[in-house]
Amino acid sequence: MKTAPVHLSAESCPRVAENGANEYEDYAELRALLQLQNPRTDAPAELSFLIVTQVMELYFTLLRHEWERARAAILDGDVRTAVRTLRRGHGAQDALTGAWEALRTLTPAEFDAFRESFGIASGVQSVQYRHLEFLLGARHPHALAVHERTPDRQAELRAQAEAPSLYDAALRLLHARGFAIPSELLHRDHVIQYVGDDRAVAAWQAVYESEAGHADLVDLADALFDTAERQVRWKQRHLLIVWRAMGDKPGSAGTSGAQWLERGVHRKYFPDLWTLRDGFAA
Repeated sequence: MKTAPVHLSAESCPRVAENGANEYEDYAELRALLQLQNPRTDAPAELSFLIVTQVMELYFTLLRHEWERARAAILDGDVRTAVRTLRRGHGAQDALTGAWEALRTLTPAEFDAFRESFGIASGVQSVQYRHLEFLLGARHPHALAVHERTPDRQAELRAQAEAPSLYDAALRLLHARGFAIPSELLHRDHVIQYVGDDRAVAAWQAVYESEAGHADLVDLADALFDTAERQVRWKQRHLLIVWRAMGDKPGSAGTSGAQWLERGVHRKYFPDLWTLRDGFAA
């Protein structure tokens, strides 16, 4: 049976601007964006490495936007907006983890073919990634020192380090809703990393036990936990890629490479929400 030809009317065809401009290209600023991929060698695998790096930085920027917005919503007591924002961020986190797939087959020989071209450049120098770690409460005492030669960036990160993390904001919310959060947790020095507190765990336990009356807080806790879990997954995938591409050789910025990543790969962001699981299992 012959298929009748499809005739498209003028109204059904894609529209273009009368002045000949490509509005899609202009909106996404593709002319600028697609001029930013400049490998330093002729190694075939370098372009994929470079593009994945740039894509991840874009997603870091998006997540920073979402998490700062979620933190503000939590501090304002707007739990619904906070949960929706965190869940929107989950999609970006899943895409970040999936981005490693483009480097999954990178061999040591392929990596070595261009590795020297980027010198001491390393993800540890990423300002946007450090914002994310600070928002998650990972306040390493030496993190700011990495950026001492760029004072403007260091000042920007210091402001983030001195601000409440997502979890600090959640503790303030619990207090505002009548749960017993000690004063020293509410007014602590945010530059010092939070390591967990049994009294905060007890407060979350009370939230879950009274779920009918605090369903929104349960949703918030679950959204925060899902955020933390996804960050751990991303770091685990990173470690596997490094092991595959360079084994245990030293990293490009003076770190111990995979060994350095391995030390932080099981970090439990928002530790009280992980400890809480111990009580449920008892």
